Amino acid sequence: MTAGIGILEQASPMIQDFFREEGAAAVSVAAAGGFVGLLSLFNMGGRFVWSSASDMIGRKPVYVLYLGVGIVLYLLLALFGQVATALFVLLACVIVSFYGGGFAAMPAYLRDLFGTYQVGAIHGRVLTAWSAAGFAGPLIINGFLDAKGAPGTLTAAGYRPALLTMVGVLAVGFVANLLVRPVPERFYELAPAGSGGVQGGIAR
Repeated sequence: MTAGIGILEQASPMIQDFFREEGAAAVSVAAAGGFVGLLSLFNMGGRFVWSSASDMIGRKPVYVLYLGVGIVLYLLLALFGQVATALFVLLACVIVSFYGGGFAAMPAYLRDLFGTYQVGAIHGRVLTAWSAAGFAGPLIINGFLDAKGAPGTLTAAGYRPALLTMVGVLAVGFVANLLVRPVPERFYELAPAGSGGVQGGIAR
């Protein structure tokens, strides 16, 4: 969430700052607006594509994909994003598709870990953390950019510290995901009577 919203929040000035010719943006305002629209489509598409992929390969592996490949893509964006507009757009779109996919696959991941009993309340807690990350992402990005100047007047180098920080955030998430384990059965809570012999929402 933090990494994905970091790109979405600065998408328009970012693509203009990455590509400058003699100090002037080589990407027009209209083209930058189209880029933002394209990111929105990939955000939506990622919710369908990557959540469907999680049905086939599993929730934990798909989050390994989101976070592990996301690290590589952010590194490429930070170091080589200014080489070509097509490369920049491709990297940003895939990163944002992971953001959408992560949001869509989370309820199923929670169900796999905790069962269906109380999963609504658990998901509510996750969404609270998600909201905090949505608040933190722009703060982190803007903090770095403010130290370099105003978005719309920077170069690709001005974004590099912020993007590399997002690499670190993704690395923490990658390790955290690897450490996730199913809840031990001793912590299962009895489901309400008449639920068909299900404990903790997990069928015996």
